[in-house]
Formats: sequence, C-alpha cells, structure tokens
Amino acid sequence: MGLFSRGGGDSGKGSFDHYDYNLVAKNKRVTITLADSDPCQDELRAILESGETEVETAMSPRTIEQERVDAAMPVRLFTGRRVSGVVGNIPRGLESVIDETLRRLDDSGDKARIPARIVGKPGALRVQLLMGALKK
Repeated sequence: MGLFSRGGGDSGKGSFDHYDYNLVAKNKRVTITLADSDPCQDELRAILESGETEVETAMSPRTIEQERVDAAMPVRLFTGRRVSGVVGNIPRGLESVIDETLRRLDDSGDKARIPARIVGKPGALRVQLLMGALKK
C-alpha cells in the first residue's frame, strides 16, 4: 500500500502510492502531514497568530552523512518575513520524495520551497506539505 504512518496522532501521513515513478505527485490533492509536531505547538500557534497566509518549507535535501545515519528530516517554515523553528519532521520513509522534490525545484531554477498549510486537528495543530501544488 505504501502508507508511511506509525499510528497515533503525531506520526505523520503520506503514501508512495500518490507519486509517479519520478516521485512527482500524481494529482493536485496530494499532501504529506508532518510527524513529531506535538512539541512544536507554540511555534505553530505563533505562525498562525502572525496572520501570514503564504507558508512554505525552509529546508534542504539531506546530506550523504544524514542519509548514512538515517537522520530525521526536520522541517522549518518560511513565512515571508522569517524562518520558524522546527515544526515537525518528514514521516519516515518519505524522505526520498522530499529530497527529489527539493532537487527538482532547485534544478529548474525555482525556489526550493514546498507550499504548506497549518491545519487544526483534534487537540493539536499539524503541518501539511502541499506536494500536488508543485505538479507541472
């Protein structure tokens, strides 16, 4: 099935099934919900309270060293005025989708930023990366 979710409310969500062979989203509705956002609630609330409507990722592809040790891939958000603290991590197993997306954006001359939105879930705020919005 390709779903990468550890279960529970803060495990993140995404699926390889939503991407083609080149790791491009198959349609405009494809999203990835970040994992490990529970400790980041204050940061997420501050972004929402700032009134910023355009939010994008502020991150780089993993380095070879990070891949070697299978390090988590933390995500910060760019709000147009500032870069936030960490707001979550890419769900385990989907790092290659993000790495390839960031490299593809950079290679095409676009900013290596993925559009995002902050959504309210029962009891917490979550970040969704709008992968399908990048479909060309």
